[in-house]
Amino acid sequence: MEIEKLLDIAFMAAYAGGTALLQYWGKHVEIQEKERSGDLITVVDQEAEARIIDVIRRHCDNHGILAEESGSQGRESQYLWLIDPLDGTTNYAHGYPQVAVSVGLLIEGQPKVGVVYNPIRGELWCAAEGLGATLNNKPIQVSETNTLATSLLVTGFAYDRRETEDNNYAEFCYLTHLTQGVRRSGSASLDLCDVATGRLDGYWERGLSPWDLCAGVVILQEAGGKVSAYDGSSFDLFSGRIVATNGYIHAELIQALQNTPRYPAFVFK
Repeated sequence: MEIEKLLDIAFMAAYAGGTALLQYWGKHVEIQEKERSGDLITVVDQEAEARIIDVIRRHCDNHGILAEESGSQGRESQYLWLIDPLDGTTNYAHGYPQVAVSVGLLIEGQPKVGVVYNPIRGELWCAAEGLGATLNNKPIQVSETNTLATSLLVTGFAYDRRETEDNNYAEFCYLTHLTQGVRRSGSASLDLCDVATGRLDGYWERGLSPWDLCAGVVILQEAGGKVSAYDGSSFDLFSGRIVATNGYIHAELIQALQNTPRYPAFVFK
């Protein structure tokens, strides 16, 4: 199947999921915690995921699917759809509009197609390998900020941050001093898209799942950005860690992460 057609399917799937987010927005929805404290799920996550999968199944019944709520399904295939039906569930539950549907596609293990849709703010990012990246059908590209000191970064904190010292607190504090600021939005896919759009210059985070990253990575790379592991080696979608930048500050950000002083551990009881 041609990649343009796969991008169309990703768009239709993300748009279908976004209709669920809009349907329940501003209404009272029951909120439950998963196994990890702070990791929330609502009926919106489940409804959006069902609508996304329905679209993909109607067009690509022989493809594999890995979705946040329902897990792995479908047959072994060179095509694997990665679905986050509601990236930013905590934000959504609080009425904070930094939320998105993320639909990405791996082809032979590599991210090739990505769509991220924030229906609350009416922003839709689309990209596929070799086709460039767009926001609401207009081409986007990363910023030209070329020093860490003049950059604006974004990051996040894993759900297990209360139980582990590997929690990103030290890096957050250290890089706040080295840059013009560090933001925390609560949505990995939108963080990647904001770097792709040039609103932000770099992003790093740990404790992530592949469905958090797949679509946003395609969008960022097609917008001229760069992704890697924390040590600068090749990015592994299933590692749970990412450094993503406009490319200009990539080496400097990696060096700063490696130089971060140890931070006194927080103890939670």
